[in-house]
Amino acid sequence: MLLAGGRSTRYGAPKALAEVGGRTILSRALGTLEEAVGQAVIVANDPGPYLGAGRPIRPDVRPGTGVLGGILTAVTWAAETGHDAALVLACDMPFVAAPLLRRLAADAAPGSVSIAASDGPRGVEPLCAAYGVDCAASIGAALDRGERAVISFFDDVDVRRLPLEDVRRYGDPARMFFNVNRPDERREADRLADARPDSPQGGDTA
Repeated sequence: MLLAGGRSTRYGAPKALAEVGGRTILSRALGTLEEAVGQAVIVANDPGPYLGAGRPIRPDVRPGTGVLGGILTAVTWAAETGHDAALVLACDMPFVAAPLLRRLAADAAPGSVSIAASDGPRGVEPLCAAYGVDCAASIGAALDRGERAVISFFDDVDVRRLPLEDVRRYGDPARMFFNVNRPDERREADRLADARPDSPQGGDTA
């Protein structure tokens, strides 16, 4: 599932439609998801900017609950369609490697979160993860408590972290998890797109 529910207030326009290296971030992310698992569904409360993508669009099951609500929508869709988990990717991450997503999906289970470790302050990348359908109850309980942090329910579920050394087999984590929130970051993403470093497993397919 591609999470595209944000208002892009820091960017000033739907950032997923911004171009990086001659392609929209949206097309990059959708292509990566489809290469990883064969299907991509967009989670967005405002479908307008994404109608041209030609993929199913799902509004949040609990509108106004931010990214955590988007993840709840993803796992709800997964349960409705007979899947064990929902693979989640943010719409503003143009360089995530499809083989990494495929690994996370393969490690997923109904009652767990399969997530990539990162160099970031949280130590994990919650918008590059597979969320088991049984996480829905814990996510809903967190939202009922007024929680909005993406990892606010992690203490209540089994979290399977792919170690950073394994993540690096698929590419440079700093590049893979780079996200575009502002115009200056889009320009930096253009520079990173030109670099196109190879990973040991041919990880970056963006």
